[in-house]
This record gives sequence, C-alpha cells and structure tokens, in this order.
Amino acid sequence: MTTTLTRVDTATAAPLKRRRRAVGGWLAVLPLLVFTALAFGLPALAMLNGAFTVKDPATGATSYTADNLTNSLQGAYFTALLGSVKLSAVSAALGALIGLPLAQAVVTSRFRALREAVLTASGVLANFGGVPLAFAFVATLGNAGVLTRHLGLSDKGWDLYSFWGLVLVYLYFLIPLMVLTITPALEGLRSQWREAAQNNGATTAQYWRHVALPVLLPTLLGGFVLLFGIAFAAYATAAAMVGSSIPLVTLQIADALSGNVLVGQENVALALSLDMVLVAGLVMAVYLPLQRRSARWLA
Repeated sequence: MTTTLTRVDTATAAPLKRRRRAVGGWLAVLPLLVFTALAFGLPALAMLNGAFTVKDPATGATSYTADNLTNSLQGAYFTALLGSVKLSAVSAALGALIGLPLAQAVVTSRFRALREAVLTASGVLANFGGVPLAFAFVATLGNAGVLTRHLGLSDKGWDLYSFWGLVLVYLYFLIPLMVLTITPALEGLRSQWREAAQNNGATTAQYWRHVALPVLLPTLLGGFVLLFGIAFAAYATAAAMVGSSIPLVTLQIADALSGNVLVGQENVALALSLDMVLVAGLVMAVYLPLQRRSARWLA
C-alpha cells in the first residue's frame, strides 16, 4: 500500500515540476520580452501606422490609405531603392569573393600569432564605419587625398564619390566581416575529406570544386546575404561621402524625415522604412535556413 501511494505521489509530482520549470523559464525571459516589445514593437507599430496614414493638407484630417507605399515605389524613391539593392549586391558579392580566400589563408596559416592578429583586426574593422570611415577615405583617396595627389589618380579617372568609390569604402568593413563569418566553416572542413579525395586521385582544384565548395555553399550564400543586409542598412558613411549624388534609400529616408518632401507626403519616409523592413525580412528568411543547413554539415 505504501509503495502504491509513493508511485502515485511521484507520478503527480512530475507534471508539477515540469510546470514550475516552464513558469520559471517564462519569468526569466520576461524582461527580455518586455524590452523587445518596447524597443522594437512600439517603433514597428508606429512605422506601420504612419506608413498607411495620409494627412489632408487642407483640413488636417488623417486617413488610412496605401498612397505612401505606392509613392515609395515610384519615381526617385524607387530609383533610390534599386540603387541601394544594386550597391548592396555588388559590395556583398565582392566581399564574399575576396573574403573566402583570405579566410582560407588565415585558417591554413602555420603562424598562430598571425592568425589571431588577422581575426582580431577583422573584428575591429568589421565594426568600423560611419563618418570616421568616410573621413579616412576622403583624406586618403578623395579629390585632394594623399594617395590621389601622389599617384595622380585624378588624371586616370579615379573618383571616390562615385558608385565604385562607395563600393570600395563598403568593402573596407564587409571583407573583414566575411572573414569572420566563413572562418568557422573553413575550420569545420574535415581533413579526412581532403585525404579521401587525394587517395582517389583528385587534385586540389577538384577537391574544392566537388567537395569543399558544395559543403561551404550554404555558408557562402549565408555570408553573402549577411553582407547584403549590412550594406543595405548602411547610412552614415554614404551620407558623409556622397550626400545625394548617389540615390540610396537610406538617404531618401533622411531627406523625407528632414521635411524635404511634398505637402501631404510627410509619411513617405515611414513607407520607405517599411520597404527596407520587408527587404530585410526577405534577407533573413534566406539567411536562417542557409545557416541551419551549413551547421548540419559542419557540426
């Protein structure tokens, strides 16, 4: 009888323990949920409300409509959106192509101090941007920059304040970011795979073509998507360097927020922001599955 009661008590206590753990887990994560709701939820709701709100300049009355979104996908706004997509895609592609061999050189280096120094520098450079980065490039490669004058780059057609000049500046922090992103995946390539390929008569190029690159492809695509997102959201560097000479959606949003819009279109900036959020959402929808797939191979 005592044994039966003990079993019943144990069976009853187990669900109670699980419920307590679940409640404790929710209480532990509650501050994070509250912070997320305040820091991201409220601005997101305000952006959505403003993106679909239009104010009548005559009466001052507000109404809900999709005119702001329609205007954000027309004329100069749409050109700026395409310009940002083009700049981000080109910068991300070059950053991925250059960052892969650099990361491979770091991984295969015999000098541990050099490897750690490169990775540390990449961590610093990947977060170096904004006005200081723009000033550094203007002082170095601008119209009156040090290298521009000494190498006569102006006579050769060099222009820092152009599309390709901005791509060069973006690569300054995108390449280190790609090195940090792809290095763990390169370290996850098993030496047995290379040895098996060599034992079967494969050359180094064949190993990379048929073994390494297919395994690294999800990580490479994920790195490209990550670089695209970083470049797409960048603002301060482009604003300090080119101003409005190159159409970018972030610069258009800044102009709209500063009042440089037509009467009755004050919320076009919020519609442009919503466009950026949708693009960023598509980027993350592609990046997360690729990240999980690469982790499955390289775990």
